[in-house]
Amino acid sequence: MKIEWEGTEKLAMKLLEKSVEDFISVNRKNARDIYTRSQKQGGTPVDTTELRTSAQYRGDEVGYNKEYAPHVEYGHKLKNGGYVPGQYYLKSNVDTQRPIYKQDLKDKLKE
Repeated sequence: MKIEWEGTEKLAMKLLEKSVEDFISVNRKNARDIYTRSQKQGGTPVDTTELRTSAQYRGDEVGYNKEYAPHVEYGHKLKNGGYVPGQYYLKSNVDTQRPIYKQDLKDKLKE
């Protein structure tokens, strides 16, 4: 899943024009925030803790290594024809982070 920071494109471009270093710093900080939230209760669904412990971030990228992570995020069909709905844990985390990211961009532009 690629994170789309909707509504922040203009701010991001302005910060990128001002300082590539500040832009990278803001993006890395927000990826770290998303990862940190994923490790707390409610941040990632927990059955055996494998999914939570598979979360990682590197630079400005956040993701999960377990092969079943997309099925938990988006839902999946069962062999018997049933369906398990998605839990949208990563989307929820990104949605929580979105206003923080926007404010971080504004704050860096003011410096």
